[in-house]
Amino acid sequence: MAYQDLRDFLNALERHNELKRIPIEVDPVLEMTEFADRAVKQNGPALFFEKPKGSEIPVLLNAFAGRRRMELALEVGSLEEVAARLQELLTPEAPQGLLGKLKMLPRLAELGSFFPRLVSDGPVKEVVKRKDFSLFEYPILHCWPGDGGRFITLPLVFSKNPETGKRNCGMYRMQVYDERTTGMHWQTHKHGAEHYRRLKASGQARRMDVAVAIGADPATIFSAILPLPPDVDEMLVAGFLRRRPVEMVRCETCDLEVPARAEIVLEGYVELGELRREGPFGDHTGFYSLEDDYPVFHVTTITQRKKPIYPATVVGPPPMEDYYMGQAIERIFLPLMRLQLPEIRDIAMPAEGVFHNLMLVSIRKSYPGHARKVMHAIWGMGQAMFTKCIVVVDEDVDVQNVRQTAWVALNNIDPQRDIEFCLGPVDSLDHASRLPNFGSKMGVDATRKWPEEGFQRPWPEVIRMSPEIKRRVDELWKRAGL
Repeated sequence: MAYQDLRDFLNALERHNELKRIPIEVDPVLEMTEFADRAVKQNGPALFFEKPKGSEIPVLLNAFAGRRRMELALEVGSLEEVAARLQELLTPEAPQGLLGKLKMLPRLAELGSFFPRLVSDGPVKEVVKRKDFSLFEYPILHCWPGDGGRFITLPLVFSKNPETGKRNCGMYRMQVYDERTTGMHWQTHKHGAEHYRRLKASGQARRMDVAVAIGADPATIFSAILPLPPDVDEMLVAGFLRRRPVEMVRCETCDLEVPARAEIVLEGYVELGELRREGPFGDHTGFYSLEDDYPVFHVTTITQRKKPIYPATVVGPPPMEDYYMGQAIERIFLPLMRLQLPEIRDIAMPAEGVFHNLMLVSIRKSYPGHARKVMHAIWGMGQAMFTKCIVVVDEDVDVQNVRQTAWVALNNIDPQRDIEFCLGPVDSLDHASRLPNFGSKMGVDATRKWPEEGFQRPWPEVIRMSPEIKRRVDELWKRAGL
């Protein structure tokens, strides 16, 4: 059975010895970050702070900070199980005859059961605050010393496409300015920012409804960070991941729906054209992202459970919790990438590359220039367009083994011949680009070169011991006591 809410997941973490309760008082200002950073760097458990300083609401950190925790979050034995389900859904075999068509019916019925379900009420409505409330009642983290203030770091931000009415749920950090206003970090390439721009350009409204859910079942939280195409409902994908529809409830004061079993919901609006300085913020790159102007979110109503839990995440010098969430995306979305680029055998995004700085790709090379075709195709795929450096190797290279990949790549390239540069959009958090959101990217063709690519010399063989000798020495090794 799917987790109903965050509490179910919390109990599962505890049953599997993946949770540590912290019974002493710890300050959400800086101290919790140091706890979280030490824990993730030491492969420690998720942390549940029972007595955050200045608040009666407990804090959950590092809930996704480990491969086993990600598997528990998605209720699978391995992340490859989710990838296999997705691949089956995307590439079903054409049914043969009446019997084949009948066999397809359960799959179609399963797909229909993933759609979110509207309910009239839910635990998140146990307490409704329309006045006399403050965001400072909640143990919102001030993560790093140079941060501009406290930030909500694990929010599910709901908005609607003003032209189609379709829902979007994204995860955008929110700097708390005062008791009832926050920043809304809608980077220019994100769907929430596009909704904002379209509504502003239409001139049909002065305000944009926004709702922010804090705390939900793990699949719903995870769905908010997925690189989905525009107007694909994250709540539908959450239903697919958890094999059960997400229950949604209407907001009290705005035309949006939110998860009925969330812990806390902030309802409000963004005033079109109102901007405020946001940041700095210690980001997943390991550097502080710079200050900039972003829309302002005004909170008008808060609904919550009677005794809510406040989940958060800390990003910073890798690896942190977000690395494991990104690794899950890499594994789950490989079938989707291979659907468009079937020559890809595997991809890897090492922690040091902080998602968008480095992608290692192995391919089944079939023609001259194939590696370059793959590079440019990846730069044309959604958020993969932000990839600063793509290294392409042959299919016999294990890109999950970064040392092996680096060894092969550095041996295989002639830098002038095999490295190319192009200009295009880059991640808003890239502090090295020549302009905000625009800069250069690098592709490295580290495949073996063919005569058709102008390489006329013999290509050397990799040194390998014969399998027969390896088998004989296995026994001798044991006899020698090694």
